[in-house]
Amino acid sequence: MNYKFKTPPYKHQLTALEKSWNKETYAYFMEMGTGKTKVLIDNIAMLYDRGKIDGALIISPKGVMGTWYTQELPAHLPNHIENVSVLWQANITKSQSHKLGNLFKTDERLHILIMNVEALSTQKGLAFAQKFLLSHKTLMCIDESTTIKNPRAKRTKNIISLAPRAQYRRILTGSPVTKNPLDLYSQCEFLNEEHLDFTSYYAFRNRYAEMKTMHVAGRSIQIVSHFKNLEELAEQLKTFSYRVLKEDCLDLPDKIYMKREIELSPEQKKVYNQMKEEALATLNGKQITTMTVLTQLMRLQQITCGHFVADDGTTQEIKSNRLNELLDILDEVEGKAIIWAHWQKDIQIIKAALIKRYGPRSVVDYYGLTPQDQRQKNKDAFQNDSKVRFFIGTPATGGYGLTLTAANTVIYYSNGYDLEKRIQSEDRAHRIGQKKSVTYVDILAEETVDEKIVKSLRKKINIASKVMGEELKAWI
Repeated sequence: MNYKFKTPPYKHQLTALEKSWNKETYAYFMEMGTGKTKVLIDNIAMLYDRGKIDGALIISPKGVMGTWYTQELPAHLPNHIENVSVLWQANITKSQSHKLGNLFKTDERLHILIMNVEALSTQKGLAFAQKFLLSHKTLMCIDESTTIKNPRAKRTKNIISLAPRAQYRRILTGSPVTKNPLDLYSQCEFLNEEHLDFTSYYAFRNRYAEMKTMHVAGRSIQIVSHFKNLEELAEQLKTFSYRVLKEDCLDLPDKIYMKREIELSPEQKKVYNQMKEEALATLNGKQITTMTVLTQLMRLQQITCGHFVADDGTTQEIKSNRLNELLDILDEVEGKAIIWAHWQKDIQIIKAALIKRYGPRSVVDYYGLTPQDQRQKNKDAFQNDSKVRFFIGTPATGGYGLTLTAANTVIYYSNGYDLEKRIQSEDRAHRIGQKKSVTYVDILAEETVDEKIVKSLRKKINIASKVMGEELKAWI
């Protein structure tokens, strides 16, 4: 393919572009860590350079909106493409209003609007997206398109209603079929209602699922008994999609780092700001040491995770978006995953949520409260039992000596400050016996100590011993 890419594509990315770049509709079914975002940006650039589009509407989960804007577009969009890129915000300030207004100017630039999928549940977000689509020749993309898998959801209906106004449409997801094939219907309907050749969701369901009736609380409900005709469905998907698994990509780097951003809830912001003021007052009133500042940082970080220790010594929970973000990530993950968390309270919260969603046999733990005689059994079950999908633990307890190569996705729900524990915990999956690239995902709360901790650890800085009290104080 003769195109001057800003960053050279891997072989599988080039294949994806060759198959899709000029198609009106296409699905990139590419596993997390294989670079589907870059493929989409390259596709946008190619269509723009050939005069096919002058706009791109990217709809993504809230946790990756900022990454599109601050990292992916600057990294991969060719320098010669002059563009206007704007992040959607529901609360429009005067400055934001000016930026959004630039999106509707008719000039030679590429106009890019990045919206969170939740915004399309609102009339305000829907109207703005519609105005943008009417102003340009547009490629419209749904990143992590399983967010529109529910055909009855308001945002799904709204997004599908917008689809005909876009000249090109793309969906991106890493797990289109493996969890529930019925999830495909509305994703493919967004691309083109004729792709799956069914006039309704129920006709599609009847073809690929056998249903049974259950009686619950005095009423009858229909649930899936088993799926059928899946080979036929897979063949049909091949006509408008490209499937990529990490195990098929021999040229990927050994380690791939990603981040998912969350907002603090209103309750968290209130408590966080109060604790921040108290921390600064405490530090201003005494000689600053690294240990005293780390203590204050730990208290702030606990709040970003959704809990804090009250004055009476009890642990209080606060409403948080972190757990929902973790569950969204796991929806995108193929196979097994390791989840590391810094706090025992986090482990307990995560375990309860995973058991509720995936069942008690899906998860094992390995942390301070895991009985000694159970730890080896849990490790072996994760490595060898196909029904055990998740290993959750603290790096302090589980981060040393274990072989956990059954997983090639490692998620840091929360981080500590010790670089050695981070490196050791990363290497539980990345060691002899691992045949795939390993993807590491950090969940962090924007504009908090989370960001600086993750940034420092990725730069291989041992915060616990090499960053001094005055430096740490600046983080607060």
